[in-house]
Amino acid sequence: MPPHSAAAGTPVPESSSAVKRSVFASTVGAGIEWYDFMLYGAAAALVFPKLFFPEASPVVGVLLAFSTYFVGFLARPLGAAIFGHIGDRVGRKKSLLATIILMGVGTVGIGLVPSYQEIGFWGPALLVFLRSLQGIGVGGEWGGAVLLAMESGSKGRQGFRGSFPQAAGTIGIGVANLAFLAVSLGMPTEAFMTWGWRIPFLASVILVFVGIWIRNGVPETAEFQKLKNSGRISKAPLKDLLRQSPVEILLAALLKSAEMIPVYIFIAFILSYGTDTLSYSRNTLLLLVSAAALISAAAMILAGHYSDRIGHERTFILGACVMAVFGFVYFAVIDSGSLVGAALVILFSLIPYAAMFAPEPVLIANNFPAETRYSGSSLGFNLAGIIGGGPAPFIATWLVTQYGSMAVATYIAVFCLIGVAAAKGLSRRARRRAATPPVTKSDQTEFLTAGERA
Repeated sequence: MPPHSAAAGTPVPESSSAVKRSVFASTVGAGIEWYDFMLYGAAAALVFPKLFFPEASPVVGVLLAFSTYFVGFLARPLGAAIFGHIGDRVGRKKSLLATIILMGVGTVGIGLVPSYQEIGFWGPALLVFLRSLQGIGVGGEWGGAVLLAMESGSKGRQGFRGSFPQAAGTIGIGVANLAFLAVSLGMPTEAFMTWGWRIPFLASVILVFVGIWIRNGVPETAEFQKLKNSGRISKAPLKDLLRQSPVEILLAALLKSAEMIPVYIFIAFILSYGTDTLSYSRNTLLLLVSAAALISAAAMILAGHYSDRIGHERTFILGACVMAVFGFVYFAVIDSGSLVGAALVILFSLIPYAAMFAPEPVLIANNFPAETRYSGSSLGFNLAGIIGGGPAPFIATWLVTQYGSMAVATYIAVFCLIGVAAAKGLSRRARRRAATPPVTKSDQTEFLTAGERA
């Protein structure tokens, strides 16, 4: 049953159980997809340089592995365009079912790719292709997941509901690293490097079936049902979006880049830098990064809750300012070689990120009308992968070899300040949009009729 009265055309309040079911489905599915996507980060740092680029020097091998990692981010805007179109035209639910299937195909496929020694060039080539499928899948995931949570229930709790799929992302990161750690501890290094690393990728097939089952049982969002019932579905969402909201897309990408850069440095780059340059234990870093991700998931729910009270813009800016300073502390402590100090800064590293990430769904999604919201949110969010998250480990590796780790901290700080400016710009435009009532079809008809009378 759509949440509208057929007679009056007015919304019927959603039941509490329906809202909880939608939030749960968005959270579980997002966690599975980010687990799949982030497995690649750990493998790119620890396994792929030796397995797929054995003829390169250690530094060049890491750079090449992180380049294939970046391919997933290049593919994300394509996924945003494809699944944003489906989500705005057909529905949030159907789009999300498709993204999780595609992500599963890419992830399980990566676990089956033969190494360079077995099939030569085709090993890295297949890796790039399957990473692209992952990128397309996750490109359509975020917008749908947060809208499934945000567009169900009252507007006053959007930040809190939207923080659940956000937190699921960091849980996926933590579980991905724990999966690698469990496999690494359970076998000799040679076995891990040969075939053990494939187990977490292949295990994804079970998670994908769970995600499909859960998402198939949720209703469409109330907001999309309103659009459908009123006949306001856009025929060309991407075209309308690019015509109406280009500035919002750019600001959303810059906002997202501000937290994307530090998080991928703290969860992916640190694994190669910490083991190859500073000689920390691989298993210790995996455990610490996993714990940091799980701690930040709890912090994210709190941040989402309080962002509804103190303001989404203010919460993001607070996290960005702390992160801008924290990067310098982080690398100073990591470089000292103190295991206790490194453990403390790694465990704390994703808390300011949580304050930035939690209010993002509201800051971004509320800048787009419902007709193009899936496409707009997804495109802005995933363009940041090209600007920020994708190249971040690659750029950080180059910076640290050329100028040292403080250059990486400066890189983080500069983008945090850009994020502050983007948050202010998005909030200003959202307030302006909220103060301007949308022009409905009846308004347009009345205007045309008046013109004909004149």
